[in-house]
Amino acid sequence: MTEPDTVRVWLVERTYSDDEQNLIILTYATPDGRQYFRKERALTSFSDTRDTTAAVDADPDNLGEVSDEDERERYAAEARRMADEHDPGDAI
Repeated sequence: MTEPDTVRVWLVERTYSDDEQNLIILTYATPDGRQYFRKERALTSFSDTRDTTAAVDADPDNLGEVSDEDERERYAAEARRMADEHDPGDAI
């Protein structure tokens, strides 16, 4: 259950950093696609087994605004799909 002082966001994008090797950028978004939360994860080895979950509960102060309309629609569609197909703690 989401805590009152957090916002549930769903995984919408996983990219690899161009600047640094072994850095994955996870982007989570609200179901309306208007806000996003980014999480960077350095992979220390191939045996790094930390799970990426379908959703996380983020502090509202850590959310950014999605200004691009196309990106907002894409994030919203993917966040809704993830919410429909997965439980928040599912490993993705």
